[in-house]
Amino acid sequence: MSEKKTQPAPTLTARQKQFLKGLAHTRNPLVQIGKEELTEGVLETIKTELMNHELIKVKIGNNCGLEKNSTSTTIAEQTASALVQLIGKTIILFKPNPKKPKDKRILLPKA
Repeated sequence: MSEKKTQPAPTLTARQKQFLKGLAHTRNPLVQIGKEELTEGVLETIKTELMNHELIKVKIGNNCGLEKNSTSTTIAEQTASALVQLIGKTIILFKPNPKKPKDKRILLPKA
């Protein structure tokens, strides 16, 4: 597989994670993982949504046979994003997009 070199996942402090959890609270899941499980298409969708929104929720469906803890870690690694939180079967991911206009980016509090 030809992989492009991506920047490593951001390392978040507890304060930054708390801030992102607050932002994510009102958002709805943008990606749903169903019975097809974690396909290349699902990963591409997650990457695209991270570029567009920086902070997203991914829902693991009830009919999906994946284990939530390992799945959340795998998704974070393969999308080079930071795993903010795992609540039930909902994964919150964050990946800053330096190409977005400054006023549209999520600004994290200092460490």
